[in-house]
Amino acid sequence: MSEARGEPGSGPEAGARFFCTAGRGLEPFLMREVRARLAATQVEYISGKVFFTTCSDLNMLKKLKSAERLFLLIKKQFPLIISSVSKGKIFNEMQRLINEDPGSWLNAISIWKNLLELDAKKEKLSQRDDNQLKRKVGENEIIAKKLKIEQMQKIEENRDCQLEKQIKEETLEQRDFTTKSENFQEEEFQNDIEKAIDTHNQNDLTFRVSCRCSGTIGKAFTAQEVGKVIGIAIMKHFGWKADLRNPQLEIFIHLNDVYSVVGIPVFRVSLASRAYIKTAGLRSTIAWAMASLADIKAGAFVLDPMCGLGTILLEAAKEWPDVYYVGADVSDSQLLGTWDNLKAAGLEDKIELLKVSVIELPLPSESVDIIISDIPFGKKFKLGKDIKSILQEMERVLHVGGTIVLLLSEDHHRRLTHCKESSIPFNSKDSDTDEPGIKKCLNPEEKTDAFKTVSTSFEASKHKFLDRMSPFGSLVPVECYKVSLGKTDAFICKYKKSHSSGL
Repeated sequence: MSEARGEPGSGPEAGARFFCTAGRGLEPFLMREVRARLAATQVEYISGKVFFTTCSDLNMLKKLKSAERLFLLIKKQFPLIISSVSKGKIFNEMQRLINEDPGSWLNAISIWKNLLELDAKKEKLSQRDDNQLKRKVGENEIIAKKLKIEQMQKIEENRDCQLEKQIKEETLEQRDFTTKSENFQEEEFQNDIEKAIDTHNQNDLTFRVSCRCSGTIGKAFTAQEVGKVIGIAIMKHFGWKADLRNPQLEIFIHLNDVYSVVGIPVFRVSLASRAYIKTAGLRSTIAWAMASLADIKAGAFVLDPMCGLGTILLEAAKEWPDVYYVGADVSDSQLLGTWDNLKAAGLEDKIELLKVSVIELPLPSESVDIIISDIPFGKKFKLGKDIKSILQEMERVLHVGGTIVLLLSEDHHRRLTHCKESSIPFNSKDSDTDEPGIKKCLNPEEKTDAFKTVSTSFEASKHKFLDRMSPFGSLVPVECYKVSLGKTDAFICKYKKSHSSGL
């Protein structure tokens, strides 16, 4: 992953506390990314969420690739206990999320305002730079016209004098119009910023509450009931006004049997929704995670022999541009979809496409540095013989020391590891809620020890899992992660080629 840093002082001075939601199994990828991209500290996880502290501004936060949504953290605490007591008493417990520590709410709102104001100022500076560039281009055009006039004067002096006079008048009018237009745009933009800041500084902020309830509390109460209780408490305590259609502020609350989390969504659109992908295929967060695991370096030859709609190659090329990328597929429709995506992303010149079979790649042996691919889940290829012939061809074109990163179905993974049942990697769903360190993460006084506990558990389970995996030919397993694809689970597996295959 390419490292990037925000400018010193560009974000909250002391660092703000955030959390991101992530697809199940992608928490380790997101933890690595926030450390590398945002220089984040105090990085912790609970199932489906990663918490961290950073001074980064909105521009840097937007660049997160393995996250679903980003939130400014207001509060994280142990779960509400649902017993046989009346609903009224439980509702009072919910309202304590607001009433017990209003300072954390006001602090989060202050940081949220600062982030918005800083982003607005940077937008204004960017617009001013654009205006200066337009002015410079206009002046260059004027100079070019003057030079043309001087050349024409040598041929027809009389006509040129009249023409020069006319152009000078047009030049003065253009300068006057440009200056007035720029002043008007700057005044209008400044007024918009001041209105926005004044609105946020008022006590009557408009808000809405979005709730997600699961586990015991999800069975006892609906999200609408919880949202109503929390909304009433916020209106009473802070005097804000509820607005379900177009609020200035959204409050997100997730209650389950493991934790209670309250936050403010930083962006309305999910980070996983890539503007540069026209037709979606594989989930963008999964594709980026696979590419990040491949350790792509500048100048490498990266191949996706079953590229589909090209999502993996798009994510890789956006993050690591100085690389030679090739995508192959046997389907005309898939390659047309890939080409449309490449044009939409402006990457037509970065990625070469081939219509070939994955078991007959037109490449010399040991010519490829990295292979990244999503193996079709039993629709285009049969399990068993075909998956092995696919791997044999990949193994042939990969040079010694090269890397393969594959997304495998549970069936594919089981066949390749020669196990009767799917092995459970270190970050599978079964380890999420049973980790002894997870509840400790929720205690502010034990954050450091809790994170060490989780990390240690990760590593121990990881090595235990890798010991159970069997290498295929010269391909040696390095890492494996069980991830959720929504309705089904899959495995992201990384292999290294240890020696020449002789194929």
